[in-house]
Amino acid sequence: MKASAFLVVSTLLLSAARTAQPADPQRALLEKMTGHWVLRGTIAKAQATHDVDAEWVLDKEYIQIHEVSREKGANGKPAYEAIVHVVWDPKVGEYACLWLDTTGVATFPEAGVGHAKPTGDAIRFRFTDPAGGGINTTFAYDRGKDAWSWSIDNDEKGKITPFARVTLTRR
Repeated sequence: MKASAFLVVSTLLLSAARTAQPADPQRALLEKMTGHWVLRGTIAKAQATHDVDAEWVLDKEYIQIHEVSREKGANGKPAYEAIVHVVWDPKVGEYACLWLDTTGVATFPEAGVGHAKPTGDAIRFRFTDPAGGGINTTFAYDRGKDAWSWSIDNDEKGKITPFARVTLTRR
């Protein structure tokens, strides 16, 4: 085999080997989050319906989730709005989440950043409060329904109180 032909065949085989490698399952799970969704369920003991759009941003490193309630406040604006960024960091083997919303403006407090170790099709974030409590937020993907469920629980020094139970279905 001539050197040039060997080089071409070697390059093709190497390229095929790279393509055949399995995708990172954590990034693949984030890919399932992208799209346009309707969130329905209970938040703070009230029925809620929100529109949720999720997309890759910043060179497909982060998932940006934009959540807007259909319910309006007294000022006519959405009663709730959030921008959430989720990232998978393979170096530390965990997800991180930055949650910014209209429930209170803050200067990026530590309590606004959650961390989660991979657990199958669920991402269980823990947002820690400096006072010893926090918030547990779980995003769980249902492959059969191509839907997500989100559960949010308040943790006041070990006392867990359900805050939200919602399901996201594609629009």
